[in-house]
Amino acid sequence: MGLQSPLQGIRVVEFEGIGPGPVAGRMLAALGAEVTVIARPQAGAVQGLGSSTDNLLRAHKQVLTLDLKTPEGVAQALDLVAMADALIEGNRPGVMERLGLGPSVCAARNPRLVYGRMTGWGQEGPLAQAAGHDLNYVALTGLLSLSAQPGATPMVPPTLGDASGALSLAFGMVCALLSARTTGQGCVVDAAILDAVAMLGMLVHWLHANNSIGSTQPSVFHDSPFYDVYACKGGGFVTVGALEPQFYALLLDKLGLTDVDPREQMQREKWPALKQRFVECFRTRTRDEWCALLEGTDVCFAPVLTIPEAAVHPHNVARNLFPKTPSGAIDTQVVPRFSSL
Repeated sequence: MGLQSPLQGIRVVEFEGIGPGPVAGRMLAALGAEVTVIARPQAGAVQGLGSSTDNLLRAHKQVLTLDLKTPEGVAQALDLVAMADALIEGNRPGVMERLGLGPSVCAARNPRLVYGRMTGWGQEGPLAQAAGHDLNYVALTGLLSLSAQPGATPMVPPTLGDASGALSLAFGMVCALLSARTTGQGCVVDAAILDAVAMLGMLVHWLHANNSIGSTQPSVFHDSPFYDVYACKGGGFVTVGALEPQFYALLLDKLGLTDVDPREQMQREKWPALKQRFVECFRTRTRDEWCALLEGTDVCFAPVLTIPEAAVHPHNVARNLFPKTPSGAIDTQVVPRFSSL
């Protein structure tokens, strides 16, 4: 077994859906699992979101089209499940049971099966049967409220919640597969985007409990001059995150603000005036000029890149983060990476 294929020999049946379920399936497939996608006969939202000939969510997977509204289709699906180690489905609660493919039916055919369920709101709760999407789930966790300056409209990168849900499902399934190998007994993995985003916000909750964010006092992450996004001359933006004193001192030195005492970094009453100086300073050079001065130093810096720019950034290229598909589209690398001790 190659180090890049730690899941080699694991067989997964994925009932094709939209968003995090297929992403989790692709994660498992890229790490060596044999994933068979059961696709619907009719084109749906999954196909409508992208090219049917270059569907990145089907990469490294086998695709089988079955009509699950017929007894024959359900029987074929159960035959696949009987030989599988794991299953992924992303329907609303109760749909798989109505199709005759719920956990109890599948477990009767395959007691070792890990049954992965991906939903937005979870299998239970007042919202379980309601429709929703990525933005809604992030909003309900409270984290969206912290994604903007005070008074500004909160925004979140698209699919952040979906990706969190996919990671949660993939992690949960691998944990359950380890248990099944030991005990011979499978289980249901209830993965919800809402739960995953809330969990990944544990550092935010720690900061909130210490009044470091989301409170009445100015926040390092929203109000300080040394952790923010700044506009540059001629367009474009850069980011700095010089939280530690030594990094902040270096940033002041690089910006030429020699009259600012780095020891006063946490004097919040001085932040508004100093932030305005930062704003004016960053507008004196282009984004590329700031990259030449600051990138690779300990000021904690990165330019704000577009997707095509990110794909050709030297660091990302060195790590092969954005490989190209045969058609030339920008893909993403499945991580983490594995190597020998």
